[in-house]
Amino acid sequence: MSKAFTKESDGDDEDDLPDALDGNMGGLPATAKNYMTPEGFARMRDELSTLMRKERPEVVKVVTWAAGNGDRSENGDYIYGKKRLREIDRRVRYLSKRLANAEVVDPATRAKTDQVFFGATVTTANAEDKERTVKIVGVDEVDLTKGHVSWISPIARALLRAQEGDVVRLRTPAGDEEIEIVKVAYI
Repeated sequence: MSKAFTKESDGDDEDDLPDALDGNMGGLPATAKNYMTPEGFARMRDELSTLMRKERPEVVKVVTWAAGNGDRSENGDYIYGKKRLREIDRRVRYLSKRLANAEVVDPATRAKTDQVFFGATVTTANAEDKERTVKIVGVDEVDLTKGHVSWISPIARALLRAQEGDVVRLRTPAGDEEIEIVKVAYI
C-alpha cells in the first residue's frame, strides 16, 4: 500500500487529550462547577493568548519553511514542528474548554466572615500545635509550594463551611487527624 494512504503516527494521537476534556473536568465531580480565583483565570487566559498569538505562529513559520525544503520524512525541523503544533493545539483546546466552563469567584468581595468558603486562606493547628496555612483555590490553580489546595481536596472538604475555632476531622493516609481552625481570611 502506498505511504500516501496510511496514517503516519509518532505515537502522539490527537485523541489523547487531558482527562479534563473527557467530560470529567480533571477530577471535578460530574455536576460541579469549575471554580477559579480571578488570578487563576487571568493566568490561564494569558497562557492561551501567548500560545495563540506568539508560539503557534512562530512554529507554523518553522514548519512551513521546513516543508519547503523537500523530503519531510527525514526533516527534523518539520517533524519536531508538527509535533509541537499538536502539543500547542491540544493545550489550546484544554485551556479554551476550562476557561469556557470557569466560574470566577473573587474572595476579596466576600462579606466579612469567619466561615470557610472557596478562596479562603485558612490557618490550622494540629494536636502538636503545628500550624499550617492553606488557600482554597480551583483545581487548575493548585500549587503546594505556595499552600494552594484544590477545593475538592480532602483538606479543603474537611474545612469548607467550618468556622474559626472549630475542630474538624481530616482523613490522612496515617489515619484520622483532628485540626483546629485558627484563622480564616479572604485576601
